[in-house]
Amino acid sequence: MTKQKPRQTRSNRYKKQNGKGATALAVFIALILLLLLGGYYFLAWQQKPAPVVRLQQLARPVVPAAPAQPRRSSALASVPAPMVTPPAVVGGGNGEEAHKGHDALPTAVPVSRTGGRAELAIIVDDMGSSLQEVRSLMAIGVPLTVSVIPGLRHDGEVAAFAAGHGAEVMLHIPMQSKEYPQRRMESNGLLLSYDEQQLQTLVNSYVDRVPQAVGANNHMGSAFTEDEAQMRRVLTLLKQKGLFFIDSVTTPATTGPRVAAALHMKSARRDVFLDNEQNEGYIRGQLNIAVAKARKNGRAIAICHPHPTTLATLAKVLPGLSQQGVTLVVVSKLVR
Repeated sequence: MTKQKPRQTRSNRYKKQNGKGATALAVFIALILLLLLGGYYFLAWQQKPAPVVRLQQLARPVVPAAPAQPRRSSALASVPAPMVTPPAVVGGGNGEEAHKGHDALPTAVPVSRTGGRAELAIIVDDMGSSLQEVRSLMAIGVPLTVSVIPGLRHDGEVAAFAAGHGAEVMLHIPMQSKEYPQRRMESNGLLLSYDEQQLQTLVNSYVDRVPQAVGANNHMGSAFTEDEAQMRRVLTLLKQKGLFFIDSVTTPATTGPRVAAALHMKSARRDVFLDNEQNEGYIRGQLNIAVAKARKNGRAIAICHPHPTTLATLAKVLPGLSQQGVTLVVVSKLVR
């Protein structure tokens, strides 16, 4: 007789189904936990903060490496470049002859060969007709040289005021130009036709009118300064008066420096005219040329005139020249 399997009771069926359900529930919960954990790490990875960058790193620009430069001697110290201006036309204002080529800006700033010493003298020509002009100049408060035309209406007063305020005073001697008589000259100017006695009388009168003068320079004079014999007579008279001579260089063929050297007379020559054009930018450019010459040679002499634009520009620029390593001096400091 075949044995019958024991009959599965309801209780046994419940236990088997309940075991299978518990296992499925555990698996389900495990999957949920894994999904939650994976989501957490995914979100955490997405919100990872950016690396910290220091402010110094942000401020430091990336500069490409410069090509290697040839080694230079320590003696070739660099100097600030001057403002670039077009080549200047040389000549003075108020009757000075003009000619080209002497004040052209060098293509490169010359290197100082003077150990850093740079002295600049500025002569203001054509003074003696206005007290207001000399007051404006003295108000700048820097060393200047005032050159007075003897015979002008306020020549003595201007010279006295300038000397009393620390400026140096010179005679601005009218001399015959190549355009004379078409170009007017002061009635007490020196002509090529004058003999030695006439020249002496006039030089004496100049010193009498401007006794504060310590030197002299020529006003116009493109014809007179080319005449060696006449220049020898005049410079001999000036030397006897104890005066030095500054050649304004109104002609490239001037004999002034050569005659002064032959007489063993203290002298110098003008390097730059500042105000052939009445324009502040031009005058600033000419001052930069004068500064460059002073740095190169240790000294430079510039000449200008008491035009309103010139006076205003000088007042703005001159007080700051010392910050450029340039010392303003009276012109007697530069004669040799």
